[in-house]
Amino acid sequence: MAFTKLMQWLLGLAAFSGLWATLVANAAQPHHFLHKHEFLVLALPIILIGLFGIYAVFIVLYRVFTFNNCEEAAEELNKQIQQARKDLSSKGFSFDKIK
Repeated sequence: MAFTKLMQWLLGLAAFSGLWATLVANAAQPHHFLHKHEFLVLALPIILIGLFGIYAVFIVLYRVFTFNNCEEAAEELNKQIQQARKDLSSKGFSFDKIK
């Protein structure tokens, strides 16, 4: 069964939420790391949301800068436009009024 990207993100979010809730509720064996870095454990969701935002911005910028131009598709579209203009002109439509 193939997961969609949304399902992958939701599964990861559910796994993280369960682990984080366990750490915050001290349901796991108390460990000296939790007492030593309690603020970090509490702030972890906010930190991860910030990192996800930075990741999203970089992904969008990367895809904008590497966007491919489709010269062949543009030429084909222009040919189709010209063909449609000729067809409409033969049927009495005037393009002089359109700018």
